Amino acid sequence: MAEQPTIGFIGLGTMGARIAGNFQKAGYRLFVHDLRRGAAEPLLSGGAAWADTPASVARAASVIFTSLPGPPEVESVVFARDGILSGIHGAARYFDLSTNSLSVVKRVHAAVAERGGHMFDAPVSGGPAGAASGKLAIWVGGEESIYRQNEAILTAVADQARYIGPIGSGTIAKLVHNCAGYAISTALAEVVALGVKAGLEPLQLWRAVRQGAVGRRRTFDALAGNFLTGQFEPPNFMLKLAHKDVSLATALGRELGVPMRIANLTLEEMTEAMGRGWGERDSRVAMTLETERAGIEIKVDPEKIKKILDTE
Repeated sequence: MAEQPTIGFIGLGTMGARIAGNFQKAGYRLFVHDLRRGAAEPLLSGGAAWADTPASVARAASVIFTSLPGPPEVESVVFARDGILSGIHGAARYFDLSTNSLSVVKRVHAAVAERGGHMFDAPVSGGPAGAASGKLAIWVGGEESIYRQNEAILTAVADQARYIGPIGSGTIAKLVHNCAGYAISTALAEVVALGVKAGLEPLQLWRAVRQGAVGRRRTFDALAGNFLTGQFEPPNFMLKLAHKDVSLATALGRELGVPMRIANLTLEEMTEAMGRGWGERDSRVAMTLETERAGIEIKVDPEKIKKILDTE
């Protein structure tokens, strides 16, 4: 049986402390570091060892994790005089769990590779409760063969650890996920404000809409039927009918004096799609205006999508 690797963990904030705690519960030998030693005390009392610097963590551990607020902190922890790079050794593996920038991820990856190590961008999703319970998604980008050798380590702290592509892939997925969530939240705030100002009691409005077609569907599943496949005929719901619905909603907003910035932008997109002669096609055809602007084409095999929907 192979010897269990030693884990080094840097960044013991709301997420990091909980994730590190799960490594400890799984029986891994743990070296920890944070700007505040006090943040490490629960782990130290459980048998973890304190490291004075990120470099000390890197020297002591064969697998290094960072969980930090953002790109500046990652750069500091990696590139500082007493940073990870000055202590990394051999074929060390480094997983950055932070929500980072693509440019920083690639720079760190290159620097770690120069020293013979392997860096992965591995941002997490699940919040503090998920970090504590182990119900976390971890999206990993990097060298697949090395990831597969270390996958079991991640399963100690996450029930949805997944390799998704080369370096930077995890970061891209995390930014798409989080930006989508806040954009949707902004749109929901707008339309709920419309409903309440129009006279509906908030709880009753919420109870009603969560049982509609949109409310019952997982957010990203809505992409599968039309957008990912590039199939908009025959329509599930024609664009001209959706355009009418959004027109009525924005008209109600004007009548009541409710700002509808997101809805009006949506209506503009749908109106442009109508002008293309797409009124009889599925309403999601308006989404292709954005892929056209981006200069990309999305067309996924429907059978591959179905397999994912049926099994994951």
